Amino acid sequence: MNTFSDILHYVRIYRRYIGQRIYLVFALAILAAFTQGLGFTMLLPLLRVSQSTTNPEELSGAEEVLYNTLAWMGIADSLVGVLLVISGLFLMKGALQFARVSYIGYLQADLLKQLKTGFFDAYNGMTYRYFITQNAGHFINVINGQVRRLYGSFKQFANALTKAVSAFTFFAFAFAVNWRFALMVLALGVGVLFLFQFLNAYVRSLSRRVSSEMSRLNKLLVQSLQAFKYVMATKQTDQLRTEVDDSIGRLTGDIFRQRMAGALTKSIRQPISVVVITGVILIQALVFDAPLAPIFVALLLFHKGMQAIMGLQKMWQSVMDKVGSVEVVDEEMRQVQKNQERSGSRRLRPFSRGIEFQSVCFAYDDDGDVLHDVNISVPANQTVALVGESGAGKSTLVDMMTLMLKPRTGTVEIDGVPHDEVDLGSWRKQIGYVSQETVVFDDTVANNISLWQGDIDEDPALRERVIHAAKRAHAHYFIQDLPDGYQTVVGDRGVRLSGGQRQRLFVARELFKQPNLLLLDEATSDLDTASEQHIQDSIDALQGEVTVVIIAHRLSTVKNADRVYVLDEGRVIEEGSYEELRMRENGEFREMVEIQSL
Repeated sequence: MNTFSDILHYVRIYRRYIGQRIYLVFALAILAAFTQGLGFTMLLPLLRVSQSTTNPEELSGAEEVLYNTLAWMGIADSLVGVLLVISGLFLMKGALQFARVSYIGYLQADLLKQLKTGFFDAYNGMTYRYFITQNAGHFINVINGQVRRLYGSFKQFANALTKAVSAFTFFAFAFAVNWRFALMVLALGVGVLFLFQFLNAYVRSLSRRVSSEMSRLNKLLVQSLQAFKYVMATKQTDQLRTEVDDSIGRLTGDIFRQRMAGALTKSIRQPISVVVITGVILIQALVFDAPLAPIFVALLLFHKGMQAIMGLQKMWQSVMDKVGSVEVVDEEMRQVQKNQERSGSRRLRPFSRGIEFQSVCFAYDDDGDVLHDVNISVPANQTVALVGESGAGKSTLVDMMTLMLKPRTGTVEIDGVPHDEVDLGSWRKQIGYVSQETVVFDDTVANNISLWQGDIDEDPALRERVIHAAKRAHAHYFIQDLPDGYQTVVGDRGVRLSGGQRQRLFVARELFKQPNLLLLDEATSDLDTASEQHIQDSIDALQGEVTVVIIAHRLSTVKNADRVYVLDEGRVIEEGSYEELRMRENGEFREMVEIQSL
C-alpha cells in the first residue's frame, strides 16, 4: 500500500465509527492553513509599503492580486492597514486552530465511547462458537489496550493530515510568489518524503508485531492470575516467568526500535529543511538573479512548508506506530459482528409445554458429531436428569436448551417453536443456570444474588427476596457470619469464600431469578453432604412448579427425577424413571448405580 491509499484506508476505518464528522476536521484544517499561508504572503505587500517601492507595473501575478485587493479596501499604501489585515488573518487562524483541536478532542472522546460500548455490545451478542475459539486475554487486550492505542492514533492521524494540508497551502502560496523557487524546493521535498517511505514501512511492521505481542502477553498475564492459587501452590512460576520474559523481551525490543525510528525522524527534520532551502536560495540568487523580496517571502513560506512536511513525516510515523492496533481493532470488530447470534422473531410466552429434541446432530468442528440423532423430551414442570460418563454430551445438550448452540441437523423446539424462529431474549430471560464452574462477581453478596437490581438497605421488598433465595440455597447462615453480612464484598470470582459457599451463592442467584427452566450442571458437586441435601430439598420443592434439568454424576441427586436419560458418546442409550432404569437387567444405568453403591 502506498501512502495515499493508506490514508484513504484509515479514513474509512475512523469514519466507520465516528461518521462523516471526520470531514469537518479536514475543513477546519484547510481554513486554518489558508489563513496562515495568506498571512505570511501578506508580508510581501508589507515589505513594499514599508520601503515605499510599490509600482503596480513591476508586480508579479500574486503580488498584483494582493495589491488590487488592498487597493479595493483602500489600504494598499497604508502600513497600518496592511498590519491590521495580517493581524486579523492570524487571529482568525488561531480561532480556527482552537476549533480544530477542540473538535478533534471531542471526536476522540466520542470514538472511545463508540468503541468501548460497541465492543461491549458486540461481545455480549457474539455466538458461543466464536467465544470458545478465543481467550479472555484476547478480549481484554482488544477492548482495553488496542482500543486505547487506536484512540490515541486518531489525534495523530488528524494532525498528520493537518500538516499535509498546511504544507500544500504553504507551497501553493509560494508557487504564486515565485514558481521557479517553489518548484525546486517541492521537488526536493517530495524526494525526501519518498525516502521516508522505507522507514514508514518498517515502523508499520513493528506496530503490527507490537499489537500481536501485546495480545500474547496479556493472555499469559490473565491466565497466570486466573490460575494464581494453583501456580503458587505447585511452584509453577518458573515456566510461566520464562514465557512472560520472552514475550516482554520481544515487545520491548520492538517498542525500542519504534522509538529509535522516531528519534531519527526528529533529529534530521530541521537539518534537511535548512539544507534544502539554503541550496535553492543560492541557485535563485546566483543563477537566476531573482529579486530578494519575493525570495524572502517564498523562503518563509517554504521554510514553513518544509517544517510541515517533516512534521507530517513525524506524525505519520506516530500513526504507523499504532497502525497495528487500528487494524487489530477494526478486524476484531468485523469478526465479532460477523459472528453475532441470529435471533428469531417469535417471542415466547412463559414456558408451558416443553422442549423437544428431534433427530438432533451437533458438531463443534470438522472432527465429527458429538451428538448423534438425539431425540429427547423435557416436559414443562417436570424434572429431567441427564447422566453418563464425562464427554457423553450432557453439557452440550444443556447448551442447546439455552440455544447457545444450534443443531447441525435436526430441530430443537421450545413450546413448539423451532429453534431458529425463537426470540433468544424472550427465552433466556426464563432460564436459571447453575454450572459446575461458579460465576461470582467481585461485589457484595447482595449484588451477587440480585445482580444489581437495587440496594437492599433501601428496598425492604428486595431485601426480603434476596434473603429468601439465600435461605432456599442454604446460604443465609454462612452469609450472616461474614464481616458485613449481605454487604460483604466477596473478591474476584468469590476468592474470599470457600468453594461450597461460592456454589451456594450461585444457586441463590438463580433461585432469586424465579426461572421457568432451571438448568443444574453438577450444581452440588462442590458442596458438603449437608449443604447438598438442603439444596436438593429446595430443588425437590420446585417439582411441579418449575422445569428442572439436572446433570449429575452422583446419582443420589436424581432419585426424584420424573425422567432420566442415559447418554454414551453422544447417543441416548436408555430412558425412563429412576426406578425403571435401576431395575433394568444389564442396563448401563443399573451398572452405574451399583458402582456408586446406591
